[in-house]
Amino acid sequence: MKATMAMKPLAILATVFVLAGTVQAQRQMEKLDRGAVAIAQGDGKVYVGWRLLGTDPNDVAFNVYRGDTKVNDAPIANSTNVVDEQGDPNALYAIRAVVDDVETQACPERSRRDVASLQQAVKVWSRSYFSVPLQKPAGGSCPDGQRYTYSADDCSVGDLDGDGDYEIVLKWEPSNSKRPPQTGFTGPHLLDAYELDGTHLWRIDLGRNIRAGAAFTQFLVYDFDGDGKAELVCKTADGTVDGQGNVIGDADADWRLLASSSDPKYGKILDGPEYLTVFDGQTGAALATTDYIPPRGDIGGWGGIGGNGGNDNTGNRVDHFSACVVYLDGVWPSAVMIRGWYGRTVLAAWDWRDGKLTQRWVFDTHDGGTGKDGKPDLDYAGMANHQVTVADFDADGRDEICVGAMVVDDDGHGLFTTGLRHGDALHVSNLDPTRPGLEVFGIHENEGRTVAFGTPGAAMYDGRTGEIIFGVGPGADVGRGVAADIDPRHLGCENWGGPGGLRDCQGRTICKATPSSTNFVIWWDADLTRELLDRNHIDKWNWMEQTTDRLLTATECSSNGGTKAVPCLSADLLGDWREEVIWRTSNSTALHIYTTTIPTTYRFHTLMHDPQYRLAIAWQNVAYNQPPHVSFYLGAGMKAAPRPNIRR
Repeated sequence: MKATMAMKPLAILATVFVLAGTVQAQRQMEKLDRGAVAIAQGDGKVYVGWRLLGTDPNDVAFNVYRGDTKVNDAPIANSTNVVDEQGDPNALYAIRAVVDDVETQACPERSRRDVASLQQAVKVWSRSYFSVPLQKPAGGSCPDGQRYTYSADDCSVGDLDGDGDYEIVLKWEPSNSKRPPQTGFTGPHLLDAYELDGTHLWRIDLGRNIRAGAAFTQFLVYDFDGDGKAELVCKTADGTVDGQGNVIGDADADWRLLASSSDPKYGKILDGPEYLTVFDGQTGAALATTDYIPPRGDIGGWGGIGGNGGNDNTGNRVDHFSACVVYLDGVWPSAVMIRGWYGRTVLAAWDWRDGKLTQRWVFDTHDGGTGKDGKPDLDYAGMANHQVTVADFDADGRDEICVGAMVVDDDGHGLFTTGLRHGDALHVSNLDPTRPGLEVFGIHENEGRTVAFGTPGAAMYDGRTGEIIFGVGPGADVGRGVAADIDPRHLGCENWGGPGGLRDCQGRTICKATPSSTNFVIWWDADLTRELLDRNHIDKWNWMEQTTDRLLTATECSSNGGTKAVPCLSADLLGDWREEVIWRTSNSTALHIYTTTIPTTYRFHTLMHDPQYRLAIAWQNVAYNQPPHVSFYLGAGMKAAPRPNIRR
């Protein structure tokens, strides 16, 4: 299958290749502290981990202090963790950088709160997780009398107050949330902000005029204007109440369809204004509100060759949303809001600068200006996934947006479309390190009238050109798929999902057996391969026995998303470069942040200073959550990791 692409002059491409990494501007990234953690391991031992920042000098080393006592004999230069064999569970642990044999002073303790995980001098955790208490909201009832309760759901993180550590933004999901085809009412989505000690900063009530469910509310937490404090951007409507109690739009408006319950539009919201709002991350106050782009328009105008190839005028396809953060100019982040998955797809890019929200561009698969040549190219329709990812696909220092089987360039024109159509899972990284640049692995739906297309159920394509590298299962309807390095005997990221068992990065079957889950992946133990994250547990693929071994079970916690079984968030939040998991407790009264206590000799910059990975954390809550990936190959047999081209 050949990709459609507007070709760039070879001379220009050559210049980009030669100068890439030398003329590209540095990206503005958030300022982070060391994110130190100390965890008791028993027998008097304490595990200590901390961040290597993307702006640290290459030769930086570290000293670790237990109170006033230095734990290490010589500065630690080959890792960012240590086990204190003479540990004291009642002591404070501090990290001090050593540069040119000179030790820097630790930052003073923050006296306003005592959070073990985020101070330079930290208390010792008594267990491998940290509990963040929540203020669980009361439920309510809908016009049909149905009552609902709330569960903690997706999370995102950002430095909301500019103090160098992360705060959590949590979405509360009502028990009667819906998918767009389903009729009926839902309770409103609520968004909360918390410090890691459980201090509740604010609550935003999105109100009755936005339905609740995975397809509707996609919230972005990021420092969009570079002032050191993250904002929140999401879709709002009449009756949305900001974190200071102020109402957006008409507080009394009710746009829910109250017709007969047999009406296929019953309980849906297919009329009334739609807004886009920027909220202050520290206070939850609405800073700017404008019309959401694109509007619904003709609700029967969103069908196409994605999914089952059908259409509807009952509010299904028109009400599928996604969103992402993207560096369109290579320096400052923008917000991109997306409507439509199965047919027509529209992306609208927005900038938040100097207190003003301005539109940068709109990409519409039904417009005549889609291609680079300015001519209509409707091959982009029907290519969007249940999620989105962001990366610098063409290595020009600026990001592109991949919504599944197509990629939109930083200037708002189509870069290429593969024709692979809509799918449910998406993974982007240097999956095959023998090839230049990034690769995209995804799985695809084949159902109804689209089976005749013979689209591969699983496929990988080149992120620069859209060239199909391999495809398996023509006409197969595949619902789950993953790409990650889980077998060190094969260079690159293995992939599974669809026919063919476990495959190497070039699509060749390694073995017929596959891991016990096809969900999230996580860097957790001491080696460079990735582990499996599913439901409330972490597992390890045993490549010798072709079985899966359990590493951790969070017995008091539950996953989200029903059969999707995803965590609230997985990300490199604390400690060294390996990832943490945020799960909700089963009664949603707290979030538990789990971190590894397994020592490793590998040292990398915090993954949150790899721009592609950091943006993946921003879009992880979007629609069908997917795990984050870095912009380079991080796995067995890897080359040295690149230094992030960032500034703080």
